[in-house]
Amino acid sequence: FESDQDDLEKEDDEKETEEWKDYRKEGEEYSEEWMLNPLTEDMMKEGLSLLCKTGNGLAHAYVKLEVKERDLTDIYLLRSYIHLRYVDVSENHLTDLSPLNNLTHLLWLKADGNNLWSAHLNELPYLQIASFAYNQITDTEGISHPRLGSLDLKGNRIRRVTGLDPQKLISLHTLELRGNQLESTLGINLPKLKNLFLAQNMLKKVEGLEHLSNLTTLHLRDNQIETLSG
Repeated sequence: FESDQDDLEKEDDEKETEEWKDYRKEGEEYSEEWMLNPLTEDMMKEGLSLLCKTGNGLAHAYVKLEVKERDLTDIYLLRSYIHLRYVDVSENHLTDLSPLNNLTHLLWLKADGNNLWSAHLNELPYLQIASFAYNQITDTEGISHPRLGSLDLKGNRIRRVTGLDPQKLISLHTLELRGNQLESTLGINLPKLKNLFLAQNMLKKVEGLEHLSNLTTLHLRDNQIETLSG
């Protein structure tokens, strides 16, 4: 395992902590003031880009959408934009991502800084990168995308890892769980995993990692670890 004791990594952890606090503060200040603010066609027109061929190559569609920092509370409109491959809905007030279940061509998703309680989505066959950092997520259930390589869940409220099925997450190589409330490393049984970030949790034990034969990076800074048994 690579050491996580150098100063640069410590600075990164401290920076992440400050970002996490900022998101929490913003959420506390504005949670009572949120008004319904759904995604509109006008917002879509402003946020769409990257025209590409679709299907049989005879038609074209925009495949990239960025609608960050729009105070959005609802993205229902996305249900009909089935050709989207890259979606950034970060820094809004979203509590539900279910409209994304229709986006079966999705490759890349960023939903940081919302008010999500779950990262659950239907299996998306081509999704490779997903980030749900700085939300209110409490568990790791409902994540089963076969091509997912990088999953970012830092800055949430996850107490234990459950539901990460190695038979479904066959491509996952990087798992980011910094700044949660984890007390144990049980449940991280992902043999393909190469990078595991667990700093700034409440870990007292490191266990159940003996099957991670491909692991090259393990970050454990700022925990309460008393024993290494895994």
